[in-house]
Amino acid sequence: MVLKVAPNQLTLELEPGIAERFGSLREAVATGVYQRGLKRCAIDLDMAPSNLSVQLSEDPSRHFSVDSLERYIEATGDKTPIEYLIARFYGPKQQTAELAEIRKQFALLQQAMKNAGVA
Repeated sequence: MVLKVAPNQLTLELEPGIAERFGSLREAVATGVYQRGLKRCAIDLDMAPSNLSVQLSEDPSRHFSVDSLERYIEATGDKTPIEYLIARFYGPKQQTAELAEIRKQFALLQQAMKNAGVA
């Protein structure tokens, strides 16, 4: 989130969270793999690029294993899959608290602007 304050205007630019950017953990991993290069990641995971590609696809007969996920994170340093899981399964409670704090601070800002004769 980006907060910009002009003399008489407050602008909030909200970017979608990681849980909204990816539809699944598989999609988060696949995005990272293709950004880094399929061949390079396949070498890091000690598998053929075609096997990795099929595992990351929606093919129900081949799956990307938890062990492969762990090796991927270790080899690439890509924490996006972990961040996705946290946002998906832990995030809503934390986001609610953060939004409440933003609302509280915004109300204080509005009152301060009113007291200063700006609003």
